[in-house]
Amino acid sequence: MPVNSFDHYPMSWKPDKQELNRPFYKSLASLLEQHITNGYLAPGTKLPPQRELADFLDLNFTTITRAYKICEVKGLIYAITGSGTFVAPNATRSITISTDKMSNGIDLGFVASFEQTNSAVTDIIRTVANKSYLEQLLNYNDPTGIPHQKAAALNWIKGFGIQANQEQIAIVSGAQNALSIALAALFEPGNKIATDLYTYSNFIELAKMFHIQLVPIPGDQFGMLPDELEKQCSQINIHGIFLMPSCSNPTTVMISDFRKQELAEVIRKHRLLLIEDDIHAFLTAGIISDYQQPMFNLLPEQSVYICSTSKSICSGLRVAFMVFGDALREKILRAIFNINVKTSSFDAEVITELILSGKAHEIISFKKQLAQTANDIYFEYFPLRKNAGHPLSFYRWLPIDGQNDAWKLETDLKEHGIRVFHSDRFLSGQTTPEKYLRIALSTTNTFTELEIGLKILKEYLSC
Repeated sequence: MPVNSFDHYPMSWKPDKQELNRPFYKSLASLLEQHITNGYLAPGTKLPPQRELADFLDLNFTTITRAYKICEVKGLIYAITGSGTFVAPNATRSITISTDKMSNGIDLGFVASFEQTNSAVTDIIRTVANKSYLEQLLNYNDPTGIPHQKAAALNWIKGFGIQANQEQIAIVSGAQNALSIALAALFEPGNKIATDLYTYSNFIELAKMFHIQLVPIPGDQFGMLPDELEKQCSQINIHGIFLMPSCSNPTTVMISDFRKQELAEVIRKHRLLLIEDDIHAFLTAGIISDYQQPMFNLLPEQSVYICSTSKSICSGLRVAFMVFGDALREKILRAIFNINVKTSSFDAEVITELILSGKAHEIISFKKQLAQTANDIYFEYFPLRKNAGHPLSFYRWLPIDGQNDAWKLETDLKEHGIRVFHSDRFLSGQTTPEKYLRIALSTTNTFTELEIGLKILKEYLSC
């Protein structure tokens, strides 16, 4: 069909063929990326169907397919079977959440770890520094962890239901590092990973960096919907799945035991690789009656289980435990050696000493008390949904009305003296009409500061 026949035809994107050079698919992909990053195509925009765009540009259908594929791998666009191709919600900006402190104001955005407990850690650091084998903690040896450190780690995660041996565990530099290792080891550019519709924003950014496509799966109060996962797996080639069963970030949803069983059936059937980020197990195992076991126990040969000590014990030491099935061991270890060389044995020794001395359990007990108080304060200001999600979550998921411009809202609230993060930061797929704020409860220095921040937020949302 000649281009001029489209003069009055409604299309969301009409690239100028005069701007294209051979090879056309690369040139078209570059132009699409340029129009997205420059804001010409807004997040959520539905792109023209490939055949329609091929007709408009008088190009081969395959050329359009290849161009779309390049942008899809870069995380700029995503496709929904039966619905079309859309500009990704966070294609034009980084949504990485880090602890860049506000010069003035109250931080209800970054989820810290109730750092008031760190004084107990400093005492243990002094103990470790005086150990007779201190020098052995400062070399390249034991890149996956010294045997006695691994033994302590296995004892620690046994409380969450994990049974493994020292050949199936590695000590790495925090959960974010563990996620990077898992993605590098087990996935290739262009692979697809199923996630919750709202998921950990830094995982979204990691997926972009590794050119891995995320497939959003809707859920309910019990977690991801297995029927929806099954439907997507039947329609497209999904390689893996990312879940945070004990307390999903950002929604605070806990995957119930019956839902874990249902999801495990679909994961097993389609041979998906499971990345189970269980950093909140310390708030859940033995506390929430529905917590029976991690999903790793249901799928040991196709799972990577991640248990960070950053939220539970100390955020600054950056120590996490990765547990993996024997079938994945070689690939995981190769990625650890190439990405980390090794994790600090000194930091791992501090965590080990905290575990063996019983101080880690004391820290956790105190953090649970702090979390309970923080949640009680939050629900004084925002009583709705009090029984939704994890009762001791370090953050809350607050529904809001009429706030469609996420970045304007965040900027506006910052000018009012508080930092919070809008739900659009956590979208792995298509924008939804429902909007939320993730409110961090574990970052302020005092509960008085938390109350002031929540009061400012409530007054702002009431205007």
